[in-house]
Amino acid sequence: MPPSDTSTSAPTRTAATRTDLARRVTVTVAAVACVTGTLVGTGVVGTPVADTAGGALSDDATLLAPAGPAFSIWSVIYAGLAAYAIWQWLPSQAASSRMRATGWLAAASMVLNAGWLLVTQQDWVWGSVVVIVALLAVLVELVRRLHRDPATSKVELVAVDGTFGLYLGWVAVATCANTAAALASDDIALSTLPSALVVVLVAAAGVGMSWAFGGRWAVAAAITWGLGWLAYGRVAEEPDSTPVAVVATVAAVVVVLAVVALHRRSPAASGSAASTRDASAAAAR
Repeated sequence: MPPSDTSTSAPTRTAATRTDLARRVTVTVAAVACVTGTLVGTGVVGTPVADTAGGALSDDATLLAPAGPAFSIWSVIYAGLAAYAIWQWLPSQAASSRMRATGWLAAASMVLNAGWLLVTQQDWVWGSVVVIVALLAVLVELVRRLHRDPATSKVELVAVDGTFGLYLGWVAVATCANTAAALASDDIALSTLPSALVVVLVAAAGVGMSWAFGGRWAVAAAITWGLGWLAYGRVAEEPDSTPVAVVATVAAVVVVLAVVALHRRSPAASGSAASTRDASAAAAR
């Protein structure tokens, strides 16, 4: 009997290694540290972030601080990080190329998140800027890797891409607010024009990430959320600035329109539902 043809057989799943186990354990420990840091930052243990450094990081400290309700997005992000920590333990994800590419970065982002909260407890405002810039860089690289290797299911698209998309978008806004707070703590408060220019910079970054990462709705949603609440804060709370509010509103709309334009131009853009279906079909063949 001739040997059977195995060229069309299903590909053998890559076996998990000790490094994979170490990565998954590290992500889990980092997730626990992240949650613990949240208890500190919200005042359950320690001082609420808004009350540290003489209120430099409060929602009324600068023209670039989003209004208080904006920070509720952290609840969604933390839930997503918990989902990611669970997802990576699924047998199918043990040696996943995506988990291998992003796991260590995900762990680093969680540790930096917790580190930021601990730094603010020491009233080190400029130290918090250094940490959040590092966090932003880690998330940019992480989402770049997700874009390079598309999700293969809708669940993964939500639990992984959605989580880190929101995380990246929000941290992009928070980095600018954090930097403005650090400047204000040194009595260098940004006036209306510089603040408006920073908002334009955030919008430009949002548009740039849309084009670089395949029009990810989660990134745009988080940036729009942050800019929207920034605009609200400038007309409903102190410090007030109608010009900054208008610029922030327009910037938020521009970020959304950039994603819409990209998906109309390329419906199968990476990160979209279409690309996920295509990837799922390819995996099934």
